[in-house]
Amino acid sequence: MDEFSARRALEALNRAALAIAGELDVDKVLQLIVDSACDLVGAKYAALAVGDWRIPGPGNVHRFVVSGMAREEVKQIAHWPKGLGLLGAVIHGQEAIRTSHMEDDARSVGMPEGHPPMEGFLGVPIVGAGETLGNLYLTDKLNGADFTDTDQQLIEMLAAHAAVAIQNARLYSQVERLAILEERTRIGMDLHDGVIQSIYAVGLTLESTRLALPDGADEVAPLLDTAIEGLNDAIRDIRNFILDLRPRRFAGDVQQGLAQLVREFQANTMVPVSISVPERLEDLPLPQGRAIFLTTQEALANVARHARATRVDISLEYAAGRVILTIRDNGRGFDTSNEALRVGHGLANMQARADSLHGTFLIKSSPGGGAMVTLSIPL
Repeated sequence: MDEFSARRALEALNRAALAIAGELDVDKVLQLIVDSACDLVGAKYAALAVGDWRIPGPGNVHRFVVSGMAREEVKQIAHWPKGLGLLGAVIHGQEAIRTSHMEDDARSVGMPEGHPPMEGFLGVPIVGAGETLGNLYLTDKLNGADFTDTDQQLIEMLAAHAAVAIQNARLYSQVERLAILEERTRIGMDLHDGVIQSIYAVGLTLESTRLALPDGADEVAPLLDTAIEGLNDAIRDIRNFILDLRPRRFAGDVQQGLAQLVREFQANTMVPVSISVPERLEDLPLPQGRAIFLTTQEALANVARHARATRVDISLEYAAGRVILTIRDNGRGFDTSNEALRVGHGLANMQARADSLHGTFLIKSSPGGGAMVTLSIPL
C-alpha cells in the first residue's frame, strides 16, 4: 500500500472510530461496527457475534449483527452461527484468522441452511480488559481479491476501538437501566402508600355513610354503592399499573420465572391463570428462555391494563424442534388492524423479539372475542 492509500485508510479508520465512540446505544454501536468494517476494507459481508464465551458449547451467541445482507436474505438463514468452526476458533483462540477459502480450513464446520455462499474470511476477536466481548468477521472482498495484511491490521485496530465502545455502551445502558428501575420503584411505592391508601380511606367513609343512612333513603344507597364500586375499580387499576412498574428480571429458570409472573399477576388482578409447561425445561437455551419470559410478562401486563378478562390460560410446549408459547384470555379483545392499539399493546416489541431468534409471533383478537398470543421460536 502506497503512502497516499495508507493515509486514506487511516482517515477512514479514524472516522469510523469517532462515529462508534459517539454512540451509546449498544445495538447501534454493534451495527456501526459491522457497517464500518465493510466500508473500511471493501468487504461484501460483515458480522459481529456477541455472547458469553465462558459458557462451553453452542448456544452462547446472544446477539448477531450483520452488514451486507438484505432483510429477505437474513430470513432465509435457518439459524445464526453458534460459536463453532472458524467463529469459535477466533473467539477462543483470541487471535485473528485469515483464509482465502473457508471450506479448505480444517476448523470450518460449514454454514447454516439458507446462508449465502462465502469464500474469503477475515475474523478478529474483540477483546477488552482481557475479556472476549465478541467476534468481528468479514467475508468476500467486493473486488474479488483476498484479504491482505493491511486489511487485517485495519480491522484489528477497528476491533480495539470497538471494544472500548461496547464497554462504554454497556456501562451507559446499566446506569440508565438502574436509574429507570429506581424511578419506577419510587413511583410504585408512592402510588401504593399514598394514592391507594387515600382512596381506600374515602371508600371507608362512604361505607360508614351508607350505614348511617336513615330508613327509607332508597335513592341514596344505590348511588353510594356505585361510588364505592368505582373507588374499588380505581384501586384495582392502580394496582395493575404498579404490577407493570415493578422491575422483574429473568434469572435463567423459565419455570420459576413464569410461576413468579403468574403469582404476581393473580395477586394484583384476582384473575385466575392456568399454566401448562413441560416437566423438563432445563435444556432451553438462555435467549429462548428470556424471550418466553419477557413475552409472557408483556402479555400479562396487557391483560391487566386492557382486557378486563376473567381467565387467562398459558401453555408452553415443544414441537418439531421449536418451543411454542401460547397465552389466551377471555377479555374484551381489540381490533388488531388498528396500528395505534398495536403500538399501545407493545406488539412490535414482541414481534422484534421473535424476529431476532428467527421465530414467529402471532396475535389473534377481535372486539369482544378475547385475545391469543403465540410465540414460536426454534431451539
